[in-house]
Amino acid sequence: MDVDVPGSVPAATTATPSARNARGMDILTARGLVMTYGTTRALDGVDVSVRAGESVAVMGPSGSGKTTLLHVLAGIVRPTSGTVALAGADLVSLGDAQRTRLRREDFGFVFQSGQLLSELPAEENAALPLLLGGQSRAAATARARDLLARLGLAGTERRRPGELSGGQAQRVAIARALVGHPKVVFADEPTGALDQATGREVLDLLTSVARENGAALVVVTHDAGVARWCDRTLAMRDGRVVSEFTAPAGALR
Repeated sequence: MDVDVPGSVPAATTATPSARNARGMDILTARGLVMTYGTTRALDGVDVSVRAGESVAVMGPSGSGKTTLLHVLAGIVRPTSGTVALAGADLVSLGDAQRTRLRREDFGFVFQSGQLLSELPAEENAALPLLLGGQSRAAATARARDLLARLGLAGTERRRPGELSGGQAQRVAIARALVGHPKVVFADEPTGALDQATGREVLDLLTSVARENGAALVVVTHDAGVARWCDRTLAMRDGRVVSEFTAPAGALR
């Protein structure tokens, strides 16, 4: 989905420590990230900080390293070298079981295709992280229903993914990402399979509901229009962050 955005992209800026702290403490930090695959250096010394409640876009062309960065920040893969910390706690040294638990309890995920389970109705898809974590079905479903209603899906709770439109299915994926009160939500091209109008609705809901739930948001995209919905954008090329800029207040509101 290409989102049309009026005006030019803001000039690159560097946030000062005082400006960063004014918005809240860093919840996710990475320093000196290097990721190699054979002779390919997918990440080349990347430093990233994300504040609590902040939305950050990671933008760049195919092969720039943005999806690899998301996978490293989210604990899906370990970097070749460098550190990643969530609220000051090291993630790189965690074992596989600990990282799986971390992804379920502290992180949420939204993917381009939604990746919903076709045999489950919307409310059970949304409640899945809580159910896997051992929460009672009644409590998990109640939380999922609340989020689905906030996302404009009241009345669709018992529909399966095949009975939902693309935009509705992506909203269910957003509910699933937020149901466990995560500290950080990672979204990889969340509007890539949607038309422009539906994509705008999904972006508005994703950013606003994540903020309401106190979650930081990291969005990977190749689309500058999508990036402008976020508080801050990191531009990547050849495995490095080459610039950073902040969207004007209310740019797409």
